[in-house]
Amino acid sequence: MSALGALFSPRSAAGSTGTRSRILLGLVCAGYSVGAAVGWGSPRVAVFMGDFGLAAAALIAAVSCLLYARAVGGRLRPAWLLFSLSSLMAACGNAVWGWYEVVLGVPVPAPSLADVFFLCFAPPAIVGLLVLAKRPVTRAGWICLGLDAWLIGGSLLTLAWSLALAHTAHLAGAEEANVAPAALSLAYPLLDIVLVSMVLALHFRRSGVNRSAVNTAIAALALTVLSDAVFTSPLLRSTYHSGQLLDAGWFAGSLLLAYAPWAARRAARAPGGASPPRAAGSRPIAGSLAALTPYLAAAVCTLGILYNVVDGRRVDRVVIFTGCTVVLALVVRQGIMLLDNISLTQELAQKENHFRSLVQGSSDVIMIAAPDGTLRYVSPAAAGVYGRDAEDLVGAELSSIIHPEDLGRFVHEVRRFLAAPPHEEPTTRIECRFRSGAGDWLNVESTVNRHQGGLLLNSRDVTERVRLQAQLQHNAEHDPLTDLPNRALFTARVRQALGGRRASDPGTAVLFIDLDGFKQVNDTIGHQAGDELLIQAGRRLQDSVRAGDTAARLGGDEFAALIVGDGTRDQGAREYQVHEIAERLRLTLSQPYRIGPNEVRVAASIGVAFAEPAISPTDLMRNADLAMYRAKAGGKDRVELYAPQMQADVVRRSELAARLRSALRDGEFALLHQPVVHLASGSVAAVAAQARWRSAQGILFTPAEFLRVSGDDDRTAELGRWLLEEAVAQAADRARAGHPVAVSVRLPAARLLETGPPLGSIEALLTRHGLPSGALMIEVADSDPRVSFDALEQRLVALRRLGVRIALDGFGSGFAAINALRRLPIDVLKLDRTLVEGVVESARLHKITSGLLRIAGDLGLQSVADGVDVPEQVLALRAMGCTHGQGMAFSGPLDEYRLRRALVRGEFPVAGVPGPRPVMAGGSIPLLTGSHAETSVPPT
Repeated sequence: MSALGALFSPRSAAGSTGTRSRILLGLVCAGYSVGAAVGWGSPRVAVFMGDFGLAAAALIAAVSCLLYARAVGGRLRPAWLLFSLSSLMAACGNAVWGWYEVVLGVPVPAPSLADVFFLCFAPPAIVGLLVLAKRPVTRAGWICLGLDAWLIGGSLLTLAWSLALAHTAHLAGAEEANVAPAALSLAYPLLDIVLVSMVLALHFRRSGVNRSAVNTAIAALALTVLSDAVFTSPLLRSTYHSGQLLDAGWFAGSLLLAYAPWAARRAARAPGGASPPRAAGSRPIAGSLAALTPYLAAAVCTLGILYNVVDGRRVDRVVIFTGCTVVLALVVRQGIMLLDNISLTQELAQKENHFRSLVQGSSDVIMIAAPDGTLRYVSPAAAGVYGRDAEDLVGAELSSIIHPEDLGRFVHEVRRFLAAPPHEEPTTRIECRFRSGAGDWLNVESTVNRHQGGLLLNSRDVTERVRLQAQLQHNAEHDPLTDLPNRALFTARVRQALGGRRASDPGTAVLFIDLDGFKQVNDTIGHQAGDELLIQAGRRLQDSVRAGDTAARLGGDEFAALIVGDGTRDQGAREYQVHEIAERLRLTLSQPYRIGPNEVRVAASIGVAFAEPAISPTDLMRNADLAMYRAKAGGKDRVELYAPQMQADVVRRSELAARLRSALRDGEFALLHQPVVHLASGSVAAVAAQARWRSAQGILFTPAEFLRVSGDDDRTAELGRWLLEEAVAQAADRARAGHPVAVSVRLPAARLLETGPPLGSIEALLTRHGLPSGALMIEVADSDPRVSFDALEQRLVALRRLGVRIALDGFGSGFAAINALRRLPIDVLKLDRTLVEGVVESARLHKITSGLLRIAGDLGLQSVADGVDVPEQVLALRAMGCTHGQGMAFSGPLDEYRLRRALVRGEFPVAGVPGPRPVMAGGSIPLLTGSHAETSVPPT
């Protein structure tokens, strides 16, 4: 805290106010004492100050105590009201005394009304002290309090009677006419003795509430009683007159009592409401004085009796009676204390046995270490917890059983704990490793307390808990199947590599690895075999990376590797090094896996991303993921390095996917039809339905352009359902309008086997729209290896019973084409456009295409060539025996209006075919579009 802040803090303000009040009180009392010592300058002023000055001081004390009693509540309020009454009696007595001496100018008679007021001063003060005292909680306590008061009072009475009161009583008995003055002479000291007895007896029993106020009030009453004792002594009583120095004692006692409530209020306003801590040795000293009080009282009583004996006087009966009662009170009190001590000893022994049983039977080890670290006590539980006898540990150094790696931390924590204030940090907790009797190390948690300058340690074995926590931590950070780090730990390792001392190392790279063909393993030989493959792949990956690198499994068949850079700054060198590591991983993971009796092969697609300045772990891992997907899209079983263009492609695909979803919802798709022409006559044999997306700028996009970019299977399925329903509806409308041309719709084989649309709606569509038999043809797309040929064959047979024709789309491009031709009920073969594009230029391709067409002819199947764009292709295909063609050599995709105009015209010009022919010559061959490479040029 700054000096200015300390000056204006509440604690400083309260302290300075209390200091000023005490200084002012001392100055006033000192000024009165000086004035009384010099006689105030004149006898009249001295008499006035000795009478009305004391009355004013006592009146101030009465008002002060009264105001405080009205402001506070609780059980202490009556005490301050009694102190106020006591001070008021003193004020009235001094006022009456002044009335005689100052106003009337006559000596004060004895007795007088002033004596009545003065005698009424002590009783309220005595009762007020009883209220302030801490009440005993037992009946024996109340008895001891009374006995202590009588021991003090009786001893003082014995001494005072021997010194002065016996002489006064003797004079009173000899002069019966002066009984009243003698009685007053006895009354004053007797009341003072009672008041002193209560002050001394209650000094060690005062309540802890408002301690400063109670101490100040007791000091004020003690000063007043002392002045009364001096006044009632035979030496001063005969020569006393108002204005003497003795009046300063009464004056100071009254002002001190007036100050007491304000001291209590300042203590209550102190920060936290807590009184300042007492000195460490105050309580033992106070307890010793309280215990010695009865013996001191007996000693004083004995001194009074000895005084009479030494002086040669006859021992007075009052002294004998008082001494006997004091001795009797002392004996009774000692008997009570003896019984209390016996009871306390038994209780202490019982508690000692109780705590000894707790310590010895506790499963925790309790140790006491001396300030130098030597073990002074070790509980018997050490044998069960540490495997070492407690006797072997006693006398050993605490540091000798602590693990060397934990010793520095243990010492640092203990020093910090011992330096902290005890009330702020009573205990601390330290966890370290202790040496067991078997020589291994146990994880021990200790609660440390202060103990006579040393340490008290309550220790327990937490080894199993630490192991369990470590296991839980390991399980939370590792893959349960391969035991490789999981995504969370891998991300943390990447963050550590990017944020540590290698933060600027450009050689740090992340590899994302995906196993190509893993799903086929699960589908063919089972998930258990797939798990075994993942375990072996993880083991290979772990063995292939360097010691400082990290291999992880992210989930499914996706793995990752963190390659930490070696500090090189050559970009080409680091790319070559990491690429070499990635290629080695690819080759390792692509080796055959032995799983039971089977030998399984999978490939690996790996994406690599290098750390760049200020790149985050999330961005680096995302870049590696993008590179991995680019590797899969590029043919799989390869390594691809990340390039910024990949992120732009992702953004573009995301935007296009979002636009595609809204386009389906808002009806932005249009249905076009491309004529399928009979190559021998040029007539329109069928139309192939194709979907086009008309963008906001009016541009038509083909499915090859938007579906490949979006990669959304749900949107693809939804688009297929829309295409089928629109194609059937428009074909039915054309048939009713006099244009009964067949329509073909391309559907993937997996879609045909789905239980929902479009599978369940083909029959319903044909019935609802009344499409005649043979007017719909389904083009089965390239076969998916996951599709069961048996199920597909059954489904196609069922569709043929409804009059639906079946075409095998993309024939000549897939590996399963021959098997499909052998098993499936096919009506039409549709040559893939890759066989048509180079049929004129390539003699090899010419022979392949010719052979496929000869197979179709031998099987009695019609054939359609997709992608016929130039007349030379028409001539070549017709010469090979191809029956139908589809492409720009005849027409591009047409909307409904242009399609009907073409159907009215009836035919398209065909190279090598003279003259027009009738419409629909050559028969109806239901077809659908070819491959995904539909013509993207808008129709004209």
